[in-house]
Amino acid sequence: MKIVVLLKQTFDTEEKIIVTPEGVDEREAKFVINPYDEYALEEAIRLKEKSGGEVIAVTCGSERAQEALRTALAVGADEAVRLDAGELPDDSYVIALALTEVIRPLAPDLLLAGLFAVDTGAGSVALQVAERLGLPHASAAVKLGVGSASELGIEHPAAAQRYALVERDAEGDTETVAIPLPALITAQQGLNEPRYPSLPGIMKAKKKPLRTIMLGELSLGAGVAGEARTSQAGLYPPPPRAAGKRIAGTPGEQAAELVKLLRSEAKVLP
Repeated sequence: MKIVVLLKQTFDTEEKIIVTPEGVDEREAKFVINPYDEYALEEAIRLKEKSGGEVIAVTCGSERAQEALRTALAVGADEAVRLDAGELPDDSYVIALALTEVIRPLAPDLLLAGLFAVDTGAGSVALQVAERLGLPHASAAVKLGVGSASELGIEHPAAAQRYALVERDAEGDTETVAIPLPALITAQQGLNEPRYPSLPGIMKAKKKPLRTIMLGELSLGAGVAGEARTSQAGLYPPPPRAAGKRIAGTPGEQAAELVKLLRSEAKVLP
C-alpha cells in the first residue's frame, strides 16, 4: 500500500505561548508535529510494518516545517513532500485546493490525517482534500484495520480489493464502519501511542528524499491565492482570570449568597 499522511507543524501547547494581535510570537514558540497528526503517522508506519508498502508525509508550510517532516522521516516515513506556503493565505479552502494537486499524482491507497489541528482548533483541510479526490472518509478513528473483506470479516456493497474497518469515536460512544479503499481516515487520541525518533532513525532520515513543491509548479497557478474564503483580523489572548471569591456563613447562607451572585454578577440564573 501507498499511504500518504497529512501533517501540520504547530506550536507546542505544553510550552509557553506568547500571543500578539499579529499572531503567536514565533521567536518564543517551540514547534512540533500536530499531536493528532502524530497518531496518523504512527498508524501509517504500523500498517507498513505489518503489510509492507510506503509512507509519504505531506505538509503545507514554510521552510521551518521541514523540521516536522524530518521528524516524520526519522520515525519511519519513507519520503516527505513540503508544499511551500509562501504565497498561500492561511485559508483552509485554498490550502486544501493546493494540497489536493500535490496528493493527486501520488495516488495513495490510504490517506491519513489528524482529527484537527491544536493551534487553530480546525480540522477541515483533510476532509476538503478527500472531497476533491472523491474519497470516502471516516473520522475520529480509535482503532483501524485494513484488509480484504474476507480478512476483516465484513460484507460490503462496494467492490474493492481492500477495505478499512474503523472503530470511531462518536461523542462518548464508539461506532464501527467499513469503507472501501482508497479513503481518508482521521485519527483521534487513543488510536495508538506514537513512537519517538531513534538515533539510527534520525541518521537515516538525512538520506531520505524530502521534496519542496512551489505553488507555481502546480496546475492551479499563482492565482489560487486570491480565492481565499476567510481571513484573520486579529488574535488575542483570553482576558486574565479574576480572583476567586470566598463565601462565608453556614451552608444555607453560602448557598443563598451563591444563588444571589449567580443572578446579579454572573447573570447565569434568571
